Amino acid sequence: MDLRSMSRRNFLTSASALGAASLFGMPQSASADPPPEITRVTIADTPALCFAPQFVAEELLKFEGFSEVEYVKVVDDIPTTLAKSADISMFGGPSIIPAIDKGYPISVIGALHEGCWELFAHEPIRSLQDLVGRRIAIRSLGGVEQIWLSSMLAWVGVDPNTEIKWTTTDYWADRTKSYVDGKVDAFLAFPPEPQRLRRQNVGRVIVNTTQDRPWSQYFCCLLGARNEFIERYPVATKRALRAIMKASDLCSENPDWAAQYLVDKGFEDDYEVALEIIKSLSYSRWRTDNPVDTLRFHSLRLRDAGMIRSTPQQIIERGCNFSFLNELRKELKA
Repeated sequence: MDLRSMSRRNFLTSASALGAASLFGMPQSASADPPPEITRVTIADTPALCFAPQFVAEELLKFEGFSEVEYVKVVDDIPTTLAKSADISMFGGPSIIPAIDKGYPISVIGALHEGCWELFAHEPIRSLQDLVGRRIAIRSLGGVEQIWLSSMLAWVGVDPNTEIKWTTTDYWADRTKSYVDGKVDAFLAFPPEPQRLRRQNVGRVIVNTTQDRPWSQYFCCLLGARNEFIERYPVATKRALRAIMKASDLCSENPDWAAQYLVDKGFEDDYEVALEIIKSLSYSRWRTDNPVDTLRFHSLRLRDAGMIRSTPQQIIERGCNFSFLNELRKELKA
């Protein structure tokens, strides 16, 4: 299903909103904070089902004072969309680092869960080192998949600039098809792609970032916001972040409900696929782990690969604002 073609403006039904809120015992007024300075929030659209809290939060945002939630089409990539048109969005962890390095006016403000990407490869490939000289399908040069894989390859001493044959495709689905058809040797899949491939008994996983170290030790999906939105609307920023963090808790504590929500709202056709994804990820990790560790780890790798010039500390100082997250951890007793 192409989620970009779906209309989401009418998804906020009172019944589902009340259902989500009742799971948290939320009153009509979500907190003692002042009302948001703005009642409209825009979020970058994406087909990644691991972004479940962002979808579920649509209901909770209503209780935070947002009467209008708008999804905007991703242009080029999520960091670029954040810089130009979206207020807030989840994104694949390392992908924001080159954007911060280039001076994009965006900041990391939260974190969700550990790795969810899976690297599929044909025989005889069995390790990252075996990818030298191989064809890897990616949506675009400089996109999230190439950034993710470049960090992974740099970790094992492979130069992603000279030792990999990157093959770009016109659409996200073309990556999967190119791999299944044997036109490329490997590709990095995000939910629900891995789950669907396994159900078809297609392909073989050589790295699962949810389970394999060191990737499983760090956040995969983080949360970013446009600096102008943060500065002009700090109350709205905190309220939007709270809605997504509570939605993340909801996915952790009530995966069956969250999976059914995704199906009911058309984000996924198969309930079992949605449930498998949500149950496989630790959505409560935002309460305990430090997202700075994730940014430092991947910044080191990307600097080694020559993809950024900034040091990890410069990336953290220029592109992070965890003041709202720290407040919410205290408020929500994280």
